[in-house]
Amino acid sequence: MLMELFSFYNVENLFLPDPKPIHKLDPTKSGLRNWDEKRYKNKLFKISHVFQLMKEENGVMPFIIGLSEVSGRKVLEDLVKMEPFNSGYGIVHYNSMDERKVDVAMLYDKNKVEVIDSETITFFFEILNKNTGNYDTTRDVLFSKVRYKGEIINVFIAHLPSKREKDINQPKRAFILNEIRERIMKIVNVEKEHVILCGDFNENPDDENLVKILYDNDHEKVLMNPFQELFSTRNYSTFHYKSGLLYDQIIMSRSLLNNNTLIFQDAHVFNSEKIRSRTRKFEDRPFRTYAGTRYLGGYSDHFPVFVKFKRLP
Repeated sequence: MLMELFSFYNVENLFLPDPKPIHKLDPTKSGLRNWDEKRYKNKLFKISHVFQLMKEENGVMPFIIGLSEVSGRKVLEDLVKMEPFNSGYGIVHYNSMDERKVDVAMLYDKNKVEVIDSETITFFFEILNKNTGNYDTTRDVLFSKVRYKGEIINVFIAHLPSKREKDINQPKRAFILNEIRERIMKIVNVEKEHVILCGDFNENPDDENLVKILYDNDHEKVLMNPFQELFSTRNYSTFHYKSGLLYDQIIMSRSLLNNNTLIFQDAHVFNSEKIRSRTRKFEDRPFRTYAGTRYLGGYSDHFPVFVKFKRLP
């Protein structure tokens, strides 16, 4: 069977090495402790190794990869030069106005995918009772319209505002998802094209915002989220204290269940033993790069997720 993979991965702070600080206590660009060339190179190797493992396990590299927590285009250029990308992958990336300078990006197999159009969807939120300027920025949502074997696929990649104390960001996530939902409904119902929405949503598949996005205004189900089932069977992509979470998801239009090119098969959290934590206590969790300020030298604090498609000849 011919197969294609579509993957999303929150790579945990992929920053260029920090310049040497002039004073010992100067804040660093990355916000990481002792983030030098050696650690950066190790991180790049680790991320590329994840895709090498995915390729070994599935026999094929993803034709499209959504990434989050990348800082700037240069880190992506360095990444795609490495195996198993071997410079065969194109990059779609824009700098966002996020205060930490982390963005989302898309990598795509240049032999299979043609990017027709791309843009960022930017959100500003008013800050009330603060004298620091009157709006708050968050990470952009990246939109790309691509052609794969004659079919148009509209790809949205998001990294929604985090859950912080008392979840003050919940209304922001609801607002962003609602905006995206409106765009998706137009693409699905009017333009009749395929849609894939992936990202780190900072919410689980059964959260209200992510259930609502699957339905149009007539309560017709137009999108499907195969990660709902994975979550109900305790498949997790990241952890917070004792809780397993499935914030990383790939949601798609129902047109990908039945068409002439790509047919959805199943969804997976890629939690290969090699990218899991080295300590017994956390053995089912991702092997992360940092725990707080302590450098562990791992991959990321998230597992990648992917969906498999059957490719029709």
